[in-house]
Amino acid sequence: MPIIRNLGRAASQLLQSSGCGCGISVVPVRCIGVSPRQVASDASFHSVTFSESDHPRVLITGGLGQLGVGLAKLLRKRFGKNNVILSDIRKPADNVFYSGPFIFADILDYKNLREIVVNNRITWLFHYSALLSAVGEANVPLARAVNITGLHNVLDIAAEHNLRLFVPSTIGAFGPTSPRDPTPDLCIQRPRTIYGVSKVHAELMGEYYHYRYGLDFRCLRYPGIISADSQPGGGTTDYAVQIFHDAIKTGKFKCYLKPDTRLPMMYIDDCLKATLEVMEAPAGALTMRTYNISAMSFTPEELAQEVQKYVPELQMTYNVDQVRQAIADSWPMNFDDSNARRDWGWKHDYDLPELVTTMFSYLGSDSRIAQAN
Repeated sequence: MPIIRNLGRAASQLLQSSGCGCGISVVPVRCIGVSPRQVASDASFHSVTFSESDHPRVLITGGLGQLGVGLAKLLRKRFGKNNVILSDIRKPADNVFYSGPFIFADILDYKNLREIVVNNRITWLFHYSALLSAVGEANVPLARAVNITGLHNVLDIAAEHNLRLFVPSTIGAFGPTSPRDPTPDLCIQRPRTIYGVSKVHAELMGEYYHYRYGLDFRCLRYPGIISADSQPGGGTTDYAVQIFHDAIKTGKFKCYLKPDTRLPMMYIDDCLKATLEVMEAPAGALTMRTYNISAMSFTPEELAQEVQKYVPELQMTYNVDQVRQAIADSWPMNFDDSNARRDWGWKHDYDLPELVTTMFSYLGSDSRIAQAN
């Protein structure tokens, strides 16, 4: 028994010794707040086996939304399939699950998210978990938890583990007192939705963490994103996706915005390209942490006219949703993205005609479209 006690004391002294040169590692922790979660003593640290390379190790949160799957596909082509981990709290479709690494990750579970970052040696994090504009207004407490509390978890983990962090912002970060045509990078914002408020909060917190803790935070304000690969998800700009589905299926579309509501839009390929470009841009080239990006700007009426070139019998009617119309009326009509074009060479590929052609080529071989072509 004395021998065991002596061994115990020796081990205790060895672990407490700051000058120990043995193989016991001490994980440095950046104290960035008072939350005990940031210095969790029970975090599970263990190594995983994968081939070493110069490529980043990527985690995408909220990966089953409109952008996550497409981003994962793009990044896997660039960095290798096993270097990009897609995550969400929902069950993925088979094609998504078998296309590359997928894990369950709840951004409100700080400990689990931290373990994922450590165990997989993540170096880049794309944080896409959020409730969109119209959905957020229908459930403000949930939007506050996901969009703000979840962001805080991600910021703390990214700062502690020296990650390069991307958080998307949106046209919704502006409000009715913002200049609308065009809207510059820096101006009054003052949004009036929980979605917009949470995005302004993300922009400012990311910039603060950059200057206070050296976090490599990067952010783009997305316009409305149009994609053929996903169904509308409750956003105010989602009419510009739904119109293609309804035109093909029924030849009729009922729009919830007024015909002259002009909003900035972008095809998803341009959006993903911009996201990768800003993440790969040299830090010294970036003069700001949050940039506007833009491609085109149109109204529901203008979009319908372009769609009717492929589906001439499309019947467009309007049943204005006052909530979404009020949101749209507070948003920019055009983005000024001159800083992005100057600093890191942003250039879009798709204007409205190319957008419509591409959407129909993906969505259908309907006889009406074939005849129009």
